[in-house]
Amino acid sequence: MSAPTGVIAVTGAGGRVGGRVARRLADQGVPLRLLGRDPARLPELAGAVKAPPAAYGDGEAMRAALDGADTLFLVSAHESPGRVGEHRTAVDAAVAAGVGRIVYLSFQGAAPDATFTFARDHWHTEQYLRAHNGLEWTFLRDNWYLAGIPAMTGRDGVLRGPAGNGRVAAVAHDDIADTAAAVLLAPGAHDGLTYDVTGGEAFTLAEAAEELSRATGRTIRYLPETRDEAYASRSGLGAPEWEVTGWVTSYEAIARGELGAVSDTVRRLTGHAPMTLRDYLVEHPGSLAHLTH
Repeated sequence: MSAPTGVIAVTGAGGRVGGRVARRLADQGVPLRLLGRDPARLPELAGAVKAPPAAYGDGEAMRAALDGADTLFLVSAHESPGRVGEHRTAVDAAVAAGVGRIVYLSFQGAAPDATFTFARDHWHTEQYLRAHNGLEWTFLRDNWYLAGIPAMTGRDGVLRGPAGNGRVAAVAHDDIADTAAAVLLAPGAHDGLTYDVTGGEAFTLAEAAEELSRATGRTIRYLPETRDEAYASRSGLGAPEWEVTGWVTSYEAIARGELGAVSDTVRRLTGHAPMTLRDYLVEHPGSLAHLTH
């Protein structure tokens, strides 16, 4: 696989997906432009230029940060009521800067009426990208992160939420990054395509609790909640209502079967099988620290 000509800009390059993507591209000798909210977190990579800080909602700053880039890997902005507007401003800035291709990290099941409220933001962003004549795009719709399974389990050993007996095809950050790099390194091959990026298995949260129990040596259990119970158990966290609604509806999307479909995208585009939950817990023991101390 040969590296494309031109510069690839990577947003969120100090984060868990963007940083991994940037490293993979740098390893292939791709000239990079790294964007991130905190310049101190941007990695030091050969052939990479660190762009000045630019918020997605600041069109002028984003245009300057993307100057000279041909392709943009766009990691979605942090969840907020204005996220779609921020995405639109970032897309407009990219087009104005001369970017001709955007690979957007979306979410599985993105739709205007998706149960998971944050997935609706992704659908509106996808539609905005589609509407730009002459702009090439690819959508990578990832599932839940495998890292989220232990992270959402309380120190009390309880994984709670209104997911019922639904299944989730959670995926590792590394597998998302491998897939994104494969797409970015093949200009033209994936234009106009949408890929679901999932793990190789779909499991219930009760089955996830069993894996967590095996990995920690203590009893971890899944507690299915009603919607009212889910809101009540999160009421003391100090989060705004829109954010709590996002958390709760992510579980409800599982219950309704919206996140249980397993795709072959990772294997097909990268040549290797995606990581399982068991694999993840073995390779990332630090994710279990709050459950083992």
